[in-house]
Amino acid sequence: MNKNSSDFWKELIKLILLSLLIVVPFRLYIAQPFIVDGASMDPTFETGDYLIVDEISYRFKTPERGSILIFKYPKDPRKSFIKRIIGLPEETVSLSAGLVTIINTQNPEGFVLDEPYVKLHKQDSVDYVLGIGEYFVMGDNRLGSADSRIWGPVPEENIIGRPIIRLLPPTLFPGNVTQ
Repeated sequence: MNKNSSDFWKELIKLILLSLLIVVPFRLYIAQPFIVDGASMDPTFETGDYLIVDEISYRFKTPERGSILIFKYPKDPRKSFIKRIIGLPEETVSLSAGLVTIINTQNPEGFVLDEPYVKLHKQDSVDYVLGIGEYFVMGDNRLGSADSRIWGPVPEENIIGRPIIRLLPPTLFPGNVTQ
């Protein structure tokens, strides 16, 4: 084996190791891919949309109402879901005649959410009281979404992150998609 061939292999191994040292921690702790499967977020996201999920932001700030959230399904943490945050910790979410009313300490009489991203509403009529560290999430496609109305709130520890880029089709998501 000549010196040039030996140098090539050494450099190739260095490149591979350096790449692994950068890519693996990035993939594990900062961002990961997520493919949308299902119609619960139509028309915002469709089946097959390929998203990059920011896993680090919510370690430093709390999620906001209206943000889209990727989280571990509370009934089976091996599965990941995508939904929109409707209710924040220690609020009451009241559903009636297709309207969502939020009751909290700042609004004891409640306020109705403006949800232009929802096309059809399910005619639910129920109240949900959230505890500390619990989030109420719903799909934008209310008629075709299994969400907190069915399986309850999402615990804070189940939050994975938020979509920041849709690679297919390409789109950037600055903070909240819509409030």
